[in-house]
Amino acid sequence: MTTTTALAVSAKEETIIAEKKRLALAYLGEAWDEAIAEGVDSEILAHAALFTALANLVTTYGERPVADLAETLARRIMALEFSVDSTVQ
Repeated sequence: MTTTTALAVSAKEETIIAEKKRLALAYLGEAWDEAIAEGVDSEILAHAALFTALANLVTTYGERPVADLAETLARRIMALEFSVDSTVQ
């Protein structure tokens, strides 16, 4: 496989992954809205979502890689990586 072909495959794979992420976020957004409409408090829903996500990652990758990921979260939060509606001044 040539470098150009490998890059094209990589770009196609990245596009597929990006579309799957968009779809996953849309599904999660719908589920979130339904839970809120059913009276689940957003804080409770957030904790349940974090627990479910972390448990799934531990099942997939093991405790150490997930702990390493968790160690990066404070820096990423402070860098506004998870702030949807913030304005950087």
